[in-house]
Amino acid sequence: MSIPFITAEEAASYIKNGDNVAFSGFTASGTPKVVTVALAERAKKLHEEGKPFKINIFTGASTNDHVDGELARANAVNIRMPYQSQGDMRKSINAGDMHYVDAHLSHLAQDLRYGFFGDIDVAIIEATEMSPNGEVVLGAGLGMTPTIAQMAKKVIIEYSSYYRTSFRGFHDNYIPLDPPHRREIPIYKPSDRIGSTVLKIDPNKIIGVVPSNASESIKPFTEPDETSKRISEHICNFLSTQLREGRIPKEFLPIQSGVGNVANAVLYGLGEDPHIPQFEMYTEVIQDAVMHLMEEGRCRFASTCAMTFSDDAMLHFMDNIDFFRDKVLMRPGEISNSPEVVRRLGLIAMNTALEADIFGNVNSTHIVGTKMMNGIGGSGDFCRNAYLSIFSCPSIQKGGKISTIVPMVSHVDHSEHSVKILATEQGVADLRGKDPRQRAETIIENCVHPMYKELMWDYLKLSKGGHTPHTLNAAFALHQAFQEKGDMLQADYAKFI
Repeated sequence: MSIPFITAEEAASYIKNGDNVAFSGFTASGTPKVVTVALAERAKKLHEEGKPFKINIFTGASTNDHVDGELARANAVNIRMPYQSQGDMRKSINAGDMHYVDAHLSHLAQDLRYGFFGDIDVAIIEATEMSPNGEVVLGAGLGMTPTIAQMAKKVIIEYSSYYRTSFRGFHDNYIPLDPPHRREIPIYKPSDRIGSTVLKIDPNKIIGVVPSNASESIKPFTEPDETSKRISEHICNFLSTQLREGRIPKEFLPIQSGVGNVANAVLYGLGEDPHIPQFEMYTEVIQDAVMHLMEEGRCRFASTCAMTFSDDAMLHFMDNIDFFRDKVLMRPGEISNSPEVVRRLGLIAMNTALEADIFGNVNSTHIVGTKMMNGIGGSGDFCRNAYLSIFSCPSIQKGGKISTIVPMVSHVDHSEHSVKILATEQGVADLRGKDPRQRAETIIENCVHPMYKELMWDYLKLSKGGHTPHTLNAAFALHQAFQEKGDMLQADYAKFI
């Protein structure tokens, strides 16, 4: 059958107030870029006419300004899940202008199939190649596209001509069976292919194809600063020691790495460390650093959900795409983040924290316990099931007015039961096999900034016993000092004695 080309405005007209709308892509890569802009304009006009218009948004992970930014500024979002990282959307969430459901990235596709959130009315999917029979080659991010393409009542294709060639061969489209019929996911090494290179969509569901020539608009990360470099050095030295002492197999283990400057610094550090052998990755996102490590022969293979390259790096990738064809494989998020596969492969999982407490609990999402930053993303998928779960953060923020290591985190995303290693620019705390008091002593000694060490020791001295030596009326004294005086150093534990 012939699938018509339509305008972004025509495509947007098919989306109604209250619809469940799902999007392709993952962390900006492979997400729509033109229909959502037209949809935001339509929402504004309807609001000016006094008519309601809000949709429920389901994505693989974060998107880009074309999606989350445009729709948040148009006040066109009722429910958003499972992850976001755009400034205007963050403001809307914290102002209560929309409902935000923070969920593990490996869960949403299957929860949609289970019917937990209702039908998918419309799916908007970016493609770099397609045929009249509905076979589609996706873009630079896969997300949960196979599930939303299967579930959606209507599908809109954004056909991207930005890329100089299609990504044919880089995808591994796969949907596991749902319980009670689910079988094992047959991945035994990062390079195992288990699905299809193309996504098959029922052409009867495709409303039309909207041309697009927009880039992902991903800016390059800044060069690692001194703090990031020191965190990287500590983690690389720790892993080298574990390898030398036989606590990591001599072949090494696949790496999972979160996003950001610290993550990039650690990857570069691993690449430069002569004691770390050539390695593979099984992760949810690869960034510019991974591409460079592949070209240098340090990273042999990467299984991922998205190639979150900066625009310049993406053009370089496309110019040299044949070099990378046997080195990169993109999978759906529920496979890239599958706890089953994470446990089987024995990943070294490295993620970032907003704050951690002296007992090893980690807050990845909330500022002072109330304001959402981005969301838990895939960090929980990996850390609970990893061979080694490493969390890192600078020991202080805002010039020392905030200690990222506190007596009790203001929000818990990853409990002490899942966090094995904590690292700051001060050093590394190995928490394995330690009880709460031993963990506290190890973290204070190795990870807390010197200007806050005395306060942390003072807190421990308040304890009157118990397995976990908390003093509840003093547990948030640092947070209260910051809220009242703008400086955690103003906390005074003497008044609790």
